[in-house]
Amino acid sequence: MRQIILDTETTGLDPSEGHRIIEIGCVEMIDRKLTGNNFHQYLQPDREIDAGAIEIHGISNEFLQDKPHFAEIMDDFMQYVKGAELIIHNAPFDIGFLDTELHAQRSPWGDVAQHCQIVDTLVMAKKRFPGKRNSLDALCKRYFIDNSHRTLHGALLDSEILADVYLLMTGGQVSLTLQTINADGFADSTEIRRIDRNRNKLCVIQADETELLAHAERLEAIQKKSGLCVWNN
Repeated sequence: MRQIILDTETTGLDPSEGHRIIEIGCVEMIDRKLTGNNFHQYLQPDREIDAGAIEIHGISNEFLQDKPHFAEIMDDFMQYVKGAELIIHNAPFDIGFLDTELHAQRSPWGDVAQHCQIVDTLVMAKKRFPGKRNSLDALCKRYFIDNSHRTLHGALLDSEILADVYLLMTGGQVSLTLQTINADGFADSTEIRRIDRNRNKLCVIQADETELLAHAERLEAIQKKSGLCVWNN
């Protein structure tokens, strides 16, 4: 299964008001494993970025002056996502902007949904945690994902973080969050470690007859003492 975790940054909130995409960040997973085959591009929007948007992502008009337009990278981007399942947090926002960009170019690609399946992790989170905050930051806190390096929003960084969130939301324990000791000598339970599927098989030691007998006697003692031993049920 090929999945693309996608995020965008924009000049504002509404494409119908002429706002444009200024950054696209994508992270590829195949069979739930990150491949490193990512897609990342800043874009020249040919318009000013709203001050409120700059406060969120920190991308300035000056920084984008020499960046390509969407039309220049459109085919490369669509070939990259074609046939994949797109994982997006609040998908209508990003897909709305992408479709607007495609339509503005009178592109034969049509809409993104014609070429990709779309999964909205915000919808997933609301079903799993009804009535709670389900922003990406809130989910990171809930799943003990360290996003302390995320001082500003960024499309590629947010896609990488969302990949961890999605794996934990959909696959149970695909990461280890056992406590380790950090450089300051304190326990750190927030570090994400993915399980290596190529690791050696665990050695399973079966209990012998003597141990099984001792176990049964212990359960019987608990039963007599408390009147109930749940392990006997």
